[in-house]
Amino acid sequence: MSPRLRGLIASTAGLIPVRVRGGVAKGARWTLYPWASYWRGTHEPAVQAAIGRLGNGDIRGWSCWDLGAHFGLYSVALALRVGPSGQVAAFEPNPWSFARLERHRRMNRLEWLRTYQAAASDRSGDAELLTYGQRDSTSAHLRYGDETQGEGSAPIGIRALRLDDLVASGELRPPRFAKVDVEGHGHRAIEGMRGSIARARPVLVVGFHSREEVEGVLAVLGPLGYRWAPIAQPTEAGSMVGGDYLFEP
Repeated sequence: MSPRLRGLIASTAGLIPVRVRGGVAKGARWTLYPWASYWRGTHEPAVQAAIGRLGNGDIRGWSCWDLGAHFGLYSVALALRVGPSGQVAAFEPNPWSFARLERHRRMNRLEWLRTYQAAASDRSGDAELLTYGQRDSTSAHLRYGDETQGEGSAPIGIRALRLDDLVASGELRPPRFAKVDVEGHGHRAIEGMRGSIARARPVLVVGFHSREEVEGVLAVLGPLGYRWAPIAQPTEAGSMVGGDYLFEP
C-alpha cells in the first residue's frame, strides 16, 4: 500500500460514510477506507452467500456469534437480519479493528449487536496478540503453540474470553449460528464454546489457517455429529488449511 493511500486512510477521509453496495450486508452504513471490498460487496463472496442462505434467508430472532469480527461486516449483516428480537455477539481483540467495528455498529444503530474487545478462547484471562504489518490487518493472531515473536511484531496485551462462561452467566444466548475466523486459534475458541455447541447445535462457518486448528476443531465437532463441506476451497493441497467450511449438525 502506497504512503499516499495510507495517509488517506489515516485521515478523516477514510471515515466518509458510504452504503454497502452488495452482498450479505447490502444497504448497511459503512466507512470508505480501508478494506473497501467490504462496502463494495466483493469480500469473500462464497462465505457471504452461505451466510445469506441461513434459515432459508430468514433468521429473525436468531442468536449469532462472530468470532474474529474485524470491521464487523458479518456482525452488522447478521444483526440487520436477526432484527431487534435477535442477538449478535462480535469478538475482535485488535483495538484498531475493534474501534471500526464499534463505529459501524453505532452508524447502523444496532443496539442488539454486542461487541467485545476480546479474543474467544478456551479460557478467560489475559493474552497476547501478535501483530505484523498494518495495525488493522486481519493477520494479527494469538501465539501459535510454541511460536516465537518474529521481527517486526508489536505484541498487544488483550483479553481472552471463554464463551461458555458468558452463556452460563446469562450474558449471551446460546448461538444458532457462529462464524469462526480467528487466524489459527479456532480450535481453542471452539473448545471454549463446546457446551454451547452441544446444547444449541448451531450451524458454523469456520475458516482454517493451520493444521493444528483443523485437527482441534474436528476433534470437538466430529464426536458431536457434525458434517462439513467446503464453502471456499483450501489453499493447501491435501488438507483443509486455507479453506472456509460449513459445519452442520
